Amino acid sequence: MFTGLIEEVGTVRGRTDADGAAVLSVAATTVTTDLREGDSVAVAGVCLTVTALDGAGFTADVMPETLRRTTLGTLTPGRGVNLERALAAGGRLGGHLVQGHVDGVGTVHARRPGPRWDEVDVSVPAPLARYVAEKGSVTVEGVSLTVTAAREDSFGVALIPTTLGATTLGTLAVGDPVNLEVDVLAKYVERLLGVGGAS
Repeated sequence: MFTGLIEEVGTVRGRTDADGAAVLSVAATTVTTDLREGDSVAVAGVCLTVTALDGAGFTADVMPETLRRTTLGTLTPGRGVNLERALAAGGRLGGHLVQGHVDGVGTVHARRPGPRWDEVDVSVPAPLARYVAEKGSVTVEGVSLTVTAAREDSFGVALIPTTLGATTLGTLAVGDPVNLEVDVLAKYVERLLGVGGAS
């Protein structure tokens, strides 16, 4: 479980592909201070298991399903990625409940710079749009954000200076793909009520 509060932006050191899967190597300093092999870490919003650690960062296996359904399949060396360690028991839940299970990939549709913030519109795959509500929570590239507008095929968010400076969202351009995780509580409510075509 994560909170969507990014601890640092790591850098992809390398990626080795084999049999449809991949081994991802990420340079990091903050998140590795107490990581161990087998621990979970969110990389661009995707929960991965640490398989090895060294003085410069960590490696993790990425399964074929993850490569197909997230932006991790497009990562190349030198690319920045948002990183967050799993929430420790008793820790502060400053964002919202984030699983690191990406629901789909959206696209940056528009970006409007403000005096100290940016307003960003993100397209959302049709099956996910019903889970996005104005003033609700959504995760974009692992970042917990509040929805400022919810539409049939997109939603809006406002990026404060801290988010612009401390995450990869500050460098996103129109057309860039982004990992999306909708609020898990909305999915459970739908499932329990038996509405919305849930399966």
